[in-house]
Parts: sequence; C-alpha cells; structure tokens
Amino acid sequence: MMKKQCLFCDQIVPIATEAEFDKYMGCSCSPGGFYSLERGSYETVRSFPHQKKRNMLHLVSAYIREQTDRDEKVVISADDLDSIANSSDIPVTMEDKGNRLLQYLYRHSEAPGETVIIHPLSSNYNLTYSPNLQELVYLIDTLSTADLLIREGTAFKLTEKGWSIAAASAGGKKLKPCTVLVGDENMLPAEWTEILLPKIEQYGYLPQLVAHAKTNHSEKYSLELIADSKLIIADLTGQSPEVYMAAGYALGLNIPVIWTVNSGDADLLPGQIKEIRPFVWNTAEELAVIIQQRLNL
Repeated sequence: MMKKQCLFCDQIVPIATEAEFDKYMGCSCSPGGFYSLERGSYETVRSFPHQKKRNMLHLVSAYIREQTDRDEKVVISADDLDSIANSSDIPVTMEDKGNRLLQYLYRHSEAPGETVIIHPLSSNYNLTYSPNLQELVYLIDTLSTADLLIREGTAFKLTEKGWSIAAASAGGKKLKPCTVLVGDENMLPAEWTEILLPKIEQYGYLPQLVAHAKTNHSEKYSLELIADSKLIIADLTGQSPEVYMAAGYALGLNIPVIWTVNSGDADLLPGQIKEIRPFVWNTAEELAVIIQQRLNL
C-alpha cells in the first residue's frame, strides 16, 4: 500500500485512492480512522505561505480529529480549509479548548472515573485545537486544578464535576450506528420494535432494522450501511443467505456481530461454525435480556 505524508499532522501513513480523492488512514488526525483529501489539493496546500500553514493546519487537523471521532465522514479539498479554520465552531479561548478535551473524555467513557488512555500526548494536542504540546499540558493542568479531570501518566478520568460539564457542553452522547439484520421482518414478533430496539438504544446504539424484503419499518441491505455500523445484530431465523452475507462482510471489517436465532429454527442451523454461535430466543423480552447482558461485557 502506498504511503504519503499527512499535510495536517506530518505523519507518513498509508493511503488508498478513491476516484479523485486520497484516503489518509490512521494518522494523528484520525487515529483508527481516516479522512479523504482531494488529490489535486495536496500540492495546493503544500504551496501555502509558511505563516498561513502555521496558523491553519493544526486547526484543520483538530477539526478532522473531532469529526471522525464523532463518526462523521470528512471529505475535504483546499477550498474548504479557510472556512474550516475561520468557523465559529473552532474554539478560541482556553476555556473552550479545555471543554473539547472534556468532551473527548466524555465520548470515550461510560461514567465518571472511567479511565481513558491518551498516548502519546505529543500526537494528541489536536484534541484541544492547540498549536503545540505545551498548550495541551497547560490545559490539562488547568482542568486538573479545577477538579474536572484526574491525570495519572497517560491515563485520564473525568471527575463527577467534569462529567457534568462535559455532558452539558456535548449535549449528550451521539448514539453509535447499529444494524439489526433480519431475513424477513414479517417473521419477527411486533415486540421487536417495541422492546428490543429501545433496549439496544439504552446502551448507546442507534439500531436500524434491515430486512432482505423492505417493509414499512425496515431498510434494504446496503454494504455501505453495514460498513458504517459499530455493531451488527444478525438474526438467523429463516436462514436468510443475505443475513449470512451481510454479517460476514461486517466480520471482515472487524465490526462486532451478535448472532441470534428463534428457538424454532435453532435445530435447522448448519453445523457449528466457530464465528457463528447464536443466542437462542423465544420472546423479544428474553432476547432483550440476552442483548443487555452481552452489551454489558
């Protein structure tokens, strides 16, 4: 795979080409993720005056980091950079920059006092839209003194006070996309949409029912929808080949899959496959408890 230097964080990372865009993967702008830059913009940005790059590029890096951390896709060109850097959403004051760090910790933890690792700090000052590591360290010390977070080396924890402030400024956590795969929605009890899907939502996921045959309550299969999901629930009731295919595609992308099957169909499943060990359910209430226990792990 080709590698190229990210213009915004200076790391050399793998890239993939898609039409007129290059996808930069795993740099400090999007650890574990990616962003796309119009290929023709690369030389344009490189030719910016030094002072413009000094004032702008770290802000663009922080913007990409924040958006992709929120599971938003980032596709940009050189023409977008001025509007990004001058957006009213870019924090300017130290207080606003500190709040961005609190929000990051909030998105990555489930409760006050839960540890979030940030390592190395030298690659993470874009979390606060800061131009350098020194400012990030200053913000951390300020937040610690204000009893908003606790730092132990590379481990960070929100205090009760910090959690409350982060929750208020973040406006609540964004639910992670979850796809529920079924062969035929008409084979499912009505309680699925009344009991099971709301239970999944309580655990931070936004479930979308996807059926091979589209109905009023479901969408049809889409590999793009699967790829954007953070969790897959694949129900094997009815032995739909489409469910196996879509869930297998998710496994290939390292997306967690929870397999389920109605007890009436459990004996019809093919021989045991290591990756497919479905939870057997009789009622939606029973399955909701099983899913709850699985998500609690």
